[in-house]
Formats: sequence, structure tokens, C-alpha cells
Amino acid sequence: MVDWDWQWDETLYAGSAGYYGAGRMPYPPGLAGAIRKELDLDGTGRLLDVGCGPGSLTLLLAPLFERAVGVDADRDMLVEAARRATEANATNVEWRHLRAEDLPADLGRFRVATFAQSFHWMDQRLVAHRVRDMLGQSGRWVHVHATTHRGVEGDDPLPYPRPPWERIDDLVTSYLGPVRRAGRGALRTGTRSGEEEVMRAAGFTGPTRTEVGGGLVVDRGLDELVAAVFSLSSSAPHLFAGRLPTFEADLRQLLREVSPSGRFAERTREIAVVVWRP
Repeated sequence: MVDWDWQWDETLYAGSAGYYGAGRMPYPPGLAGAIRKELDLDGTGRLLDVGCGPGSLTLLLAPLFERAVGVDADRDMLVEAARRATEANATNVEWRHLRAEDLPADLGRFRVATFAQSFHWMDQRLVAHRVRDMLGQSGRWVHVHATTHRGVEGDDPLPYPRPPWERIDDLVTSYLGPVRRAGRGALRTGTRSGEEEVMRAAGFTGPTRTEVGGGLVVDRGLDELVAAVFSLSSSAPHLFAGRLPTFEADLRQLLREVSPSGRFAERTREIAVVVWRP
């Protein structure tokens, strides 16, 4: 595992919650079906979605369970999750504001625990042991590995120009510096790795892996791409402080240079569903 001295703080995604809905591409429709088939779900039991953010995965999977609980350390993310749940008329979901490290928090036992784009921010060894005890021998731990803010690179023809992600990254770097920002700190060696070692040390076996989706051409608007940038921890709005309006203006100008119509297209990435057994 990497030598990682970064410490979590509550500003990690400050100001990003409202940008998720527009900025992150939705999970493919086949994801819920793949998880249902892999785990032989029948509408019973409870789901625990850890690091749920604005509830994108929680709400997708909630119909597969009797109850679902979404847990996140960012209060604004949970406000957005609750809003989206109301819009979807999802009545079997509740939201809890707490860090994964504070589990089990009297939440009880669960049939499935899911982690989507979140486990690398946590004290992995501690969380793996605590969540394993919440699952019991018949439960399952599911990692959903996905990159939903941007698609795959390529040079095949698409109906609109591809988003200029390298130039966008360069623009962010010009404002925030070459070292990736994260909350009040920086990630000099990247996010945590060694997930498989952690899971085995916590007593999990497996895993099985299923690939879902990928290759679908999606149209994206200029506002969606701006939202995608601000949905990231490495370019969360608070990081720009007083320079935020100038950065956004420069970002929009860059996008207009690439596509005067404000329309873009890219192909979605495959999503990996990795299942561990206690």
C-alpha cells in the first residue's frame, strides 16, 4: 500500500453536492440487474450504501431490498440525496450523516453493503472490519468501480466533439497547482490502493467480478461538463475561493473554443462490480 498521510476533513466535497446530478453520468440501467443476478436478490433484507454521496447508487438499488440506508460524511450530499429520493418517491430509504469509521452506529445487520467511488477515502482496514461484522456470514460486500464524470478516450467519430479533458485538467492545475487537492490537504501519492490486501486481512473471501455497460455514446452539454468538474474533490468549488468566477469563465471559454454549439459527445466507461464474501 502507498505511504499516505492525507487526513480526511469535512471540506472534501464542499460545494459539490448540487453539481452531481448534472455532472455525473448516470449508472447504466443494467447495473441493478447485474447486481440482483449476482447476489440472487429477492426484495428482502437491507442495503447499506457507505459513502453514498447524493444517493445515485442507493436509489438505483433500493427497489431490490426491503429497506436501504445511505451513509455519508457530507451533510450537503445527504440533503441532495433526500431531495432526489422525494422526486423518485423512494419511501424505503433513510439517510444517516456519519463517517464510515463511525459504523456500526447502532444500524444493525445488512444483507449487502455497497461502496461506490468511496472506499479509497476511508480508513480502509477499520471500515472493512466494522462493516464485515454488520454483514454476518450470509452478507455480501460490493465495490462498484466507476468513473462517471468523464468517458473513455478515443478517436472514433462521434456526433459532437469530445470534451477536452486534458486541457480541462491543465486549466485546473493552472489555478490549483500540480499536486491534487483534497479538502484542506493534498494527495501527493494519489488515493489509497491495496484494496484486495485489506479485504483479505479483514476476513473476506473472493472476489467475483462482473463488467457492466461501457461504450454507450452520450451527448453532453456545456453546463453538464462544468458541473462534472465541480463535482470532483480535486476541483470542488471551495478550492478556488475568490477565483471561482474567473475559473468558471475560463472553463466555459475553453469549452466554447472546442465546441461553439456547446454540445459534446463521449463513450461511457465500463463499470466493475466486485463482490466479496465475509
